[in-house]
Amino acid sequence: MPQLNPAPWLPIMLASWLTLTLVIQPKLLPFTPTNIPSNKPITPINLSPWNWPWS
Repeated sequence: MPQLNPAPWLPIMLASWLTLTLVIQPKLLPFTPTNIPSNKPITPINLSPWNWPWS
């Protein structure tokens, strides 16, 4: 099985990394989620025993 030439992989990796950091990341940084978490009071958990309806 012939070995692949490693020469083109470094420029490809650098180009993809630069694309990610310079083009895509600035678009993702100002993104805010559509459902912003709210500070609702936490409802207490109902710890009453549960019975089977047929018992």
